[in-house]
Amino acid sequence: MNTRNKIISVLAAVALLAAVSVILVALPRPEASPVTSGSTGQATMVSTATSAELPAVAASLEAIQLSFRDIAKRVLPVVVEIDVTETVTQAQSGSPFDFFNNRGGQGPQEFQRSGLGSGIIVQQNGSTVYVLTNNHVVESATEISVKLNDQRTFKAKVVGKDSRKDLALVSFESKEAMPVAELGQSSSLEPGDLVLAVGNPFGFESSITMGIVSAVGRSGPEGQQSYTDYIQTDAAINQGNSGGALVDIRGRVVGVNTWIAAPTGGSVGLGFAIPIDNAKKSINDFISKGRAEYGWLGVQIGDLAETTPYAGFAKDLRVEGQRGALVVATYKGSPADKAGLLPGDYVVKVDGQDVRSRDHLTQIVGGLAAGSTHQFELIRYGERQRLSVKIGVRDDKDEVAPAKSLWPGMTVARLTDELRTAAKVAAGVDGLLVGGVTDPETPAAKAGFQPGDVIVSVNGKSAKNVMEYFRALNDASKRSVTFAVNREGKELTIELPR
Repeated sequence: MNTRNKIISVLAAVALLAAVSVILVALPRPEASPVTSGSTGQATMVSTATSAELPAVAASLEAIQLSFRDIAKRVLPVVVEIDVTETVTQAQSGSPFDFFNNRGGQGPQEFQRSGLGSGIIVQQNGSTVYVLTNNHVVESATEISVKLNDQRTFKAKVVGKDSRKDLALVSFESKEAMPVAELGQSSSLEPGDLVLAVGNPFGFESSITMGIVSAVGRSGPEGQQSYTDYIQTDAAINQGNSGGALVDIRGRVVGVNTWIAAPTGGSVGLGFAIPIDNAKKSINDFISKGRAEYGWLGVQIGDLAETTPYAGFAKDLRVEGQRGALVVATYKGSPADKAGLLPGDYVVKVDGQDVRSRDHLTQIVGGLAAGSTHQFELIRYGERQRLSVKIGVRDDKDEVAPAKSLWPGMTVARLTDELRTAAKVAAGVDGLLVGGVTDPETPAAKAGFQPGDVIVSVNGKSAKNVMEYFRALNDASKRSVTFAVNREGKELTIELPR
């Protein structure tokens, strides 16, 4: 049976698996006799599959088995075990028993700790074999070894690491040709697609589990800045699976298994994998540059959720019902500034791709090559515009630009009843509330703005509407912006130089 027919058999027969019991009961059997119900007197027919029909059912089930065997044969050789040793420094507890070990008063102690993860062979250039894994698997490693499916072990070294996406690439040397994974397209995945997770959970080598794609486009753990989205799957993923492969029914790698959401630390059907499309550029960057390179736009951005601090913004900016990312501030001299992006712009597309959210725009821009030019579609003052933006390079430590170049360097919010109470703003004072001043070095901070200030007017015009605020802020015909501010009942005038 060729691969195409096997795949078709899988799709047809998986449904059959769920209905096997129904088939065995419902298939007609001529010699079946009625069984009469004692309470109603009605006859009910009970049928089972005939001996002639059972081989057909078995053949379909066998097709499933052979198909998964075929996937396993293709994938197991390209998924490896990664064993690491790391040096850990631990402060002494001050236990009185330290005296007997001659360790009292010696301060922090170092010891060696072993770790385990998985990896995927993604390239071989000459005798150098490259293995993709998670950064957290090898981040602190002092020694790394790679064990193949056939139990051969090689010393390995780190080629490049990236904590932002939690990806890393290690390499080992072998003159023998190694099996290399076929990388698929994670962008084609949809909820319900069959997938298999391959790795070494709890040290059980070369384990395969099956499930479906539960969701795509998931955000990372709460509080973590998102440079990638995630594939959610119910295929069992446990400790030791990190860095292993999530593959489709053709054996192509579509994800890198990374984390689980489980209070017990074990699989509860909530596993997450980095989409392989988000890793392809990183692989090339690691090999060519020794590090992952991210595109940089030079803006601060936000999501226009109808909650604090952006309540009412969508209506004011005329973007209700439109997904995208709000430009809150721009860095002077950045790619965004040079291209003409302004605070208050609402970015809805990049190169025709819809922008779903703030994090999604971060991921899109991060995946763009430095020096390349791309088309941004945005809504400004209710009107659609297009700008060409030449992408820059994001600093490895995300120290992209000095705070003094961030314009304006403060955030504002509409003064709702909730915010009025929280900020203790007196009744009768209306305007926009200064929610935060980003850094003491920003233009807004140096001009004298403080959190809790109420901007009553901008350049002599009412500041109740966010659009009017951004219009005044972006008026390049004036060398400065003049604000009338209410601070704890006192009227102030603050001039913000451009």
